[in-house]
Amino acid sequence: MSKDKITFTIDGCEVTAQPGQTVMQAADAANIRIPQLCYLEGLTPHGSCRVCIVKANGRLDTSCTLPAVEGMVVENNTEEINEYRRDLVDMLFVEGNHICPSCEKSGDCELQGVAYELGITAPKYPYQFPRRETDASHPDIFLDLNRCILCARCVQTSRDLDGKTVFEFVGRGPDKKLAIRPGARLADTELDITDQVVGSCPVGTILKKRVGFAVPVGERTYDKEPHPEQPVSE
Repeated sequence: MSKDKITFTIDGCEVTAQPGQTVMQAADAANIRIPQLCYLEGLTPHGSCRVCIVKANGRLDTSCTLPAVEGMVVENNTEEINEYRRDLVDMLFVEGNHICPSCEKSGDCELQGVAYELGITAPKYPYQFPRRETDASHPDIFLDLNRCILCARCVQTSRDLDGKTVFEFVGRGPDKKLAIRPGARLADTELDITDQVVGSCPVGTILKKRVGFAVPVGERTYDKEPHPEQPVSE
């Protein structure tokens, strides 16, 4: 075995990885699609959304945190695993207020794109319709917690890439939510329109003001072909 590369398989296809790479990184380099939501290049992966789960040597794990190992056998695009993913995405939809037709992020929403990819037309679980806050106090940015999926991208990006601490999580379990410092509004933070965190949200929680629907619905990223690289196994 060469010390400068690792060889393993994903759905029977041989994949080469560099030492230290995760299964997801190796799959991306090999143009093998693994659905994902909380992962964002440049941030430390933590597998919170679980959508990128694969079965490695018979065991389920998140591919964004799973190191590539020589000889590993990975199952990715199977009906069993995609059914797990559908359940996870379904729950993300019903635990928030995702009204896609009226959302500015529709067509560019990664949650919506993964749902299309997995063949979800409507969630199978009952909607919870939680009461969540919105914050329009900032001159350039609108915050809508109705759409937050607790992916932690904004928390990490603000802290690790922007060098600020604009967002944080408070509460635990079903009471966990995204927040800014107690008693503050978005306008009270040092958040700037040029910060990387503004573009980090995969859904419609963090939005720029005055640019709504600049790209018409029907011509957006996921409107025509969500992820044509790899059809989902059914």
